[in-house]
Amino acid sequence: MNRSIELKGVIKRFGDFGAVNGVDLKVPAGQRCALLGPNGAGKTTLLNLISGRLSLSGGQITVAGHDVSRASARRRAQLGVGRSFQKTNIFPQLSLLENVRLGVGNRAGWANWSPLKAANSSASLNEDARSWLRKVNIRRPHDVAASELSYGEQRQLELAITLATGPQIVLLDEPTAGMSHAETAVILDLMAELLEGLTVVIVEHDLSVVDRLAHRVVVLERGQVICDGTPSEVKSDTRVQSAYLKGANRA
Repeated sequence: MNRSIELKGVIKRFGDFGAVNGVDLKVPAGQRCALLGPNGAGKTTLLNLISGRLSLSGGQITVAGHDVSRASARRRAQLGVGRSFQKTNIFPQLSLLENVRLGVGNRAGWANWSPLKAANSSASLNEDARSWLRKVNIRRPHDVAASELSYGEQRQLELAITLATGPQIVLLDEPTAGMSHAETAVILDLMAELLEGLTVVIVEHDLSVVDRLAHRVVVLERGQVICDGTPSEVKSDTRVQSAYLKGANRA
């Protein structure tokens, strides 16, 4: 299966403001690519364009060998695109098992899934959901409401939901934002293991996270690519130091 992403001349405008201005980017199958840049550089907008949450103003996006420039977010999900968000995207009133069953059911092809349908799902779907909860190492009873989890555990749950959909391409928006050092260490270990072999685009500000997870780093400024290389190459680039790394944590 072709699991690559390719952007050609991608543009997104909000009125007169150009959030993304002619980005060319190719992420081969199995590569983990980090997007860095100052606030307002266009990183999250770019993820939203790839996932279909935002429509293009210009350019072309190809996912898994298919031109999805005008395709819906649902169509892109069917092609294997999974997405997590900067703010935790879970159903707090549902149990841990019910949350992950939604992801499993979506992969199974429910046309119009709902929490009620999830609650009546088969034993095989339940076991699949339990398996993902074990994989993300949440040490809680599976019937506990998601609202009772700590913030770090909620991010672990979101990772389980995202991966339970069976994506081949994963888009992550600041997966460690707001976490303590201990929580960050836990989620980093999980991502390093569970994202192996998948094509990943990750927006992140923490350079220690980038060093741990990314094969490649692309730096954006004002909606344009200003640098593209390995983590060490990017950190030594003078343009990047001026635009982003000056005063940042270089650990």
